[in-house]
Amino acid sequence: MRFKFRFLPFLTLLLTIALIITSVALFRSKNVYAAKQDKYQNLDIFTQALYLIENNYVEPVDDKKVIYGAIKGMTQELDPHSAFMDPKTLNEFEVETQGEFGGLGITIGMKDKILTVIAPLEDTPAFKKGIKAGDQIIKIDGKSTMDITIDDAVSKLRGKEGTDVTITVMRKNVEKPFDVKLKRAIIKIKSVKYTMIEKNIGYIRLIQFSNDISGQLTEALHAVDQQGAKAYIIDLRNNPGGLLTEAIKVSSVFLPNDQIVVYTMDRAQKRQDYKSTSYFNKELKKPIVLLVNEGSASASEILTGALQDYGRAVVVGAKTYGKASVQNVIHLSDGSGIKLTTAKYFTPKGRSIHGIGIEPDVKIEAKHEDPAEHQDKKEDEELDKDLTTNSAKADFDLVKDVQLKAALDKIKEMAGNAAAK
Repeated sequence: MRFKFRFLPFLTLLLTIALIITSVALFRSKNVYAAKQDKYQNLDIFTQALYLIENNYVEPVDDKKVIYGAIKGMTQELDPHSAFMDPKTLNEFEVETQGEFGGLGITIGMKDKILTVIAPLEDTPAFKKGIKAGDQIIKIDGKSTMDITIDDAVSKLRGKEGTDVTITVMRKNVEKPFDVKLKRAIIKIKSVKYTMIEKNIGYIRLIQFSNDISGQLTEALHAVDQQGAKAYIIDLRNNPGGLLTEAIKVSSVFLPNDQIVVYTMDRAQKRQDYKSTSYFNKELKKPIVLLVNEGSASASEILTGALQDYGRAVVVGAKTYGKASVQNVIHLSDGSGIKLTTAKYFTPKGRSIHGIGIEPDVKIEAKHEDPAEHQDKKEDEELDKDLTTNSAKADFDLVKDVQLKAALDKIKEMAGNAAAK
């Protein structure tokens, strides 16, 4: 009898633990069941709404159009960068990353729920007419862009080469909105331009992280090295980003092997590191200034964040855009697709810059220009079919471009210090 009583507390403890585990399991099962039930109820509401539209709307409806609209609405509720693309739009999106597409030459996004220019691409109709990063497009051909989706905005801005579109722009430090008439053109992106800015300073402008920008960059570095470059200014202003793979390759040119360039975290907090790779033409010693502004986004910020974190470059200019999320394009069975945000990325030191941007080491704001200066441009300039293929030479103006002048002063200081060591 004593033996039985001796184990009674132990048995009681075991029963208590078993009861707790069973209760937790039942609670979780109930929550999972409730969550599934809620989801099915919501789907039932969707089905009811679709049935009512199909059977009661004043005119016959196109089922696919209605379903596409519903998917657009779903992605629009997630974040400004997730989007549904119909087959035509998806094809245009994939062509764009190859370096050639039709339109005005601007990358757009939603900022504070307003259609905003992320960056104008150099030598395009938008660039020539003075469209700037941060410009808010409040009307397209006289129609308000309030509540417009990115997909719809792209469809309205793109069109047949040679046709016109008028956008109404609201710009910081400009009192009233103003109209800009643009002529659509075939946009051919030359991703890298370069020149010597002084006898020993190479100036390289990266336009967009499209296919093989890393190969074009190494060619540019070789070209300016042959002309005596002892230091580089790499201009990322108005570079809206592009391919993650190319951002890693470009960063690898300036970093030792096996260094974290960027890492991502998904919804399960699973981390994936992207590291610098071996590259046949690395440049690890010469001083570098990165020139950035509010139009430097995404892949541009990956490069900037990595080189700034490792002290490999000094960053000059204005704060960057702040797009640090990863989108994957998922193809659907009918040729359409969803561009879905699947992770956020962080700089090597763990900085989250999404919605914040990267602060430059030397902050220099650009001069504000009068929009009227660009309105008297000749229309035939915009129809140049070789807009970005005339020359790989980068033009510059040290009098008007105060940011570039500041970058030049800084790189001279850095080159002088390097020579003195």
